[in-house]
Amino acid sequence: MNKEEFSKVLDKKGYSYEIQGDRIVVLERGDVYLSSLTSLPPGVEFRNEGTVRLESLTSLPSGVVFRNEGPVYLSSLTSLPPGVEFKNGWYVYLSSLTSIPPGVVFNNRGYVGLNSIIGGEFDDWEGNIEGIDSKRLLNSMIKRGMFI
Repeated sequence: MNKEEFSKVLDKKGYSYEIQGDRIVVLERGDVYLSSLTSLPPGVEFRNEGTVRLESLTSLPSGVVFRNEGPVYLSSLTSLPPGVEFKNGWYVYLSSLTSIPPGVVFNNRGYVGLNSIIGGEFDDWEGNIEGIDSKRLLNSMIKRGMFI
């Protein structure tokens, strides 16, 4: 999907967005439900005030940023490209993910659901180390290539 096609989808749904240089920034005041999309163009940033639901997405381009205030649902993705950032306000649900390359960063405020990799939420993983923030451990493991 290219940026023009994505803009048309946002227009059709009535979602607020801005073009900022080479980025499309979604600024919707609430949730963004794009569950039927199977791809996104590069340079998308979600800054909406609620949930982002992209359950049918089968690929995600590098450089997508999630800064929305709610959870992110990406349940059909099996891998992520380097450069994806999760800075959203709640959890990230990645139930089908089987690999995470170095360069992916989780700085979200909630848990990270990695069902296919560890069998559940990373916060509850028995490999966590007491006294070390689970997200810090997860990002360190990703940086070292432990999930590819």
